[in-house]
Amino acid sequence: MRDMKKKEKEIYWHEPSVTVEDRWESNGYKSCLLWFTGLSGSGKSTIAHALDRRLHLLRVHSYVLDGDNVRHGLNKDLGLSPEDRKENIRRIGEVSRLFIDAGLIVLAAFISPYSEDRKRVRELLKKGQFLEVYVRCSIEECENRDPKGLYSKAKAGKIEGFTGIDAPYEEPVNPELILDTDRLSINECTESVLKYLDKKNYINL
Repeated sequence: MRDMKKKEKEIYWHEPSVTVEDRWESNGYKSCLLWFTGLSGSGKSTIAHALDRRLHLLRVHSYVLDGDNVRHGLNKDLGLSPEDRKENIRRIGEVSRLFIDAGLIVLAAFISPYSEDRKRVRELLKKGQFLEVYVRCSIEECENRDPKGLYSKAKAGKIEGFTGIDAPYEEPVNPELILDTDRLSINECTESVLKYLDKKNYINL
């Protein structure tokens, strides 16, 4: 404990010579974090990658942080327990903050089932930098899609702590955007996000 406190006292925050506002002015758009949350199979990653492509064509620098991809590297030491899920989201929040400071629009696609964890990420960032996007889809439709076969495995007892089956999902109360993928196409969802970003002056269409 004493060594930890000593270490903390020896760590200092170095103020950047180029601020995020400087990067906004240079880029011509504002960086932010679009946090796509929803059940497995709801379409979070698909929409995030489609949006990434559209932003690229608009010459807007963006990057997708995908739940599965991140668990191959940065978070490969974490499981699916509530504690590990919290740490997973905490780390992604910190990484997202760095990307935002670098001037990127971050597209984070994570189930992130607990509202408290999503709230912590919002509080980590400056006002207006966290945009919660609820990718809403009925669990019945998600099960019908089951692109990775995860629902089948969870129901067979091969996966424990699976959101929607034997672990809860806490729906966003007041998200910035709701995308109903039960009835909207990927293109329609992407257009909705782009129009929102344009309306709120993050980008210019």
